[in-house]
Amino acid sequence: MPADLQYRDKVAVLTLGEDENRFSPDFLDTLDAQLADVEQHAHALITTGIGKFYSNGLDLEWLGANGSRLPWYVGRVQELFARILTFPLPTVAAVNGHAFGAGSMLAVAHDFRVMREDRGFFCFPEVDIKIPFTPGMAALIQAKVPPQTAVEAMTTGRRYGGAEARHATLVDDTAPEAGVLDNALARVQPLLGKDSGTLGAIKSTMYAAVVEALRSTE
Repeated sequence: MPADLQYRDKVAVLTLGEDENRFSPDFLDTLDAQLADVEQHAHALITTGIGKFYSNGLDLEWLGANGSRLPWYVGRVQELFARILTFPLPTVAAVNGHAFGAGSMLAVAHDFRVMREDRGFFCFPEVDIKIPFTPGMAALIQAKVPPQTAVEAMTTGRRYGGAEARHATLVDDTAPEAGVLDNALARVQPLLGKDSGTLGAIKSTMYAAVVEALRSTE
């Protein structure tokens, strides 16, 4: 479960946890509740992790024991992506460590990304673990990164370190471990006070096709 939700003035800092932060159903339920609180009380959202991982994405152990619920589970995960993508506040992923698969997609769904510069990988390993992207997942990635970056990241499974991820525009900036959250906080400061209704409407228009793909049941 998400370990902590704190407010720094009007900025919500949602710490995903201190393990691999995989998307179990309980994790998704808790995250939904936390995000509802953020919408009511904050002017910006930052997500981060503790230690080695930002998020390793799908809970493959849970899926292995609940294979018949795969469509429901993927729908829940993609609804999270759609919610973050169109969140009515400025959002930054402070990527403190490894972000793999759906964990990377969660980061990509934010408005901006800051990554630790010296350790951790940003990776879409689907081609190597033989799990094709859903149409919604592919649309999300392709909407947020340059076309050639999407080709390389999605078809090769390349693991990008911080500097490489920044060069490829997978992330917007890098920082030392102790400065990742501070960088994210500085990035949202000039954006505080934007009208949430207007911002949410703009994002919903910008990403209408992506949201439709993410919410498709096909």
